[in-house]
Amino acid sequence: MSGLVLKLSPKERVLINGAVIENGDRRSRLSIVTPNANILRLRDAIHPEEVNTPVRRVCYIAQLVLSGDVDHEEARMQLLRGIEQLSQVLTDPDSRDHMTKATEAVTQDQYYQVLKCLRALLPREERLMAARLS
Repeated sequence: MSGLVLKLSPKERVLINGAVIENGDRRSRLSIVTPNANILRLRDAIHPEEVNTPVRRVCYIAQLVLSGDVDHEEARMQLLRGIEQLSQVLTDPDSRDHMTKATEAVTQDQYYQVLKCLRALLPREERLMAARLS
């Protein structure tokens, strides 16, 4: 693996292995070469009061691993169970592809990739919830 490249906006904050890092006044690019580093862009973070849908709940579990608030061993089964539950509702091929990739990432302890795959499901979930309320 070649590592993760983060492109940061001015003053953007990122959490890396529990430390909050704030970018300076200019755009910058960081290459994370340490395997299995826990990284979370704070602009992408889901706040506890926003955990109000099934996809957000599963995303939040992955986020807690990245922030260091939950051990990955504890979270693994919750994530796999949550993805399985989502797969019973989100049955389109694209959603299934994202969930398959998320499952593979969980088994490989790649929680940034888990979060990335699951976040792609948020717009679909939003549309389904809106259609249900109409």
